[in-house]
Amino acid sequence: MEMINALNVLNSFSLAEIEVGNHFYWEIGNLKIHGQVFLTSWFVIAILILASLAAIRNVQIQKAPSGIQNFMEFVLESLRDLARAQLGEKEYRPWLPFIGTLFLFIFVSNWSGALIPWKIIEIPNSELAAPTNDINTTVALALLTSIAYFYAGFSKKGLGYFANYIEPIPILLPIKILEDFTKPLSLSFRLFGNILADELVVAVLVFLVPLFVPLPLMALGLFTSAIQALVFATLAGAYIHEAIEGYDEEHE
Repeated sequence: MEMINALNVLNSFSLAEIEVGNHFYWEIGNLKIHGQVFLTSWFVIAILILASLAAIRNVQIQKAPSGIQNFMEFVLESLRDLARAQLGEKEYRPWLPFIGTLFLFIFVSNWSGALIPWKIIEIPNSELAAPTNDINTTVALALLTSIAYFYAGFSKKGLGYFANYIEPIPILLPIKILEDFTKPLSLSFRLFGNILADELVVAVLVFLVPLFVPLPLMALGLFTSAIQALVFATLAGAYIHEAIEGYDEEHE
């Protein structure tokens, strides 16, 4: 009888009701969506789209580019070098848009949290922050990366991709399966933890010493935010390269 009562208590307990912090929800049918994350994410996407449109508005082909076109070409060259360094000359082109988009979205998201005072914008039951300041965003980006390197491996090697799990010796199978779970966890929590910690430190110092002391930390936060975007994109490229590694040698 006691066992039945215990099971009834467990059945009545809903894990979905446990919340960390307050959130601004949009309700779509039976779904609850964190609206504050979408608002700031759309802001970041709008910045990237407007910058891209401005760069191609008056394209200079025959003479040296200037202004926003010159800056965006520099960004593109840098992203091309990043993808090429991780994937090699033969494989980087198909993955350049994915790796570049990851870097740009994370970079602009991180800097928006460091430069824009989101917290002064009042919304019901919550507050705005950088998209990467929310664990849902970083987990989604990490899962996209996992899907990307699984797709890369299967598209190149087919079912032979599973041979990687038992090479060089079959005893490594449990470790390599565990590695597939730890990769997205490390990607998501590293990015989320660093951005959250940076914003909390700056917010506390601004509250305690509101004039000049927080400025060096804010500059350091901008540098750290850029490094975190670079680390995420670099690891994404490295994981994709690991999934397709050895394919070219086998088919030469």
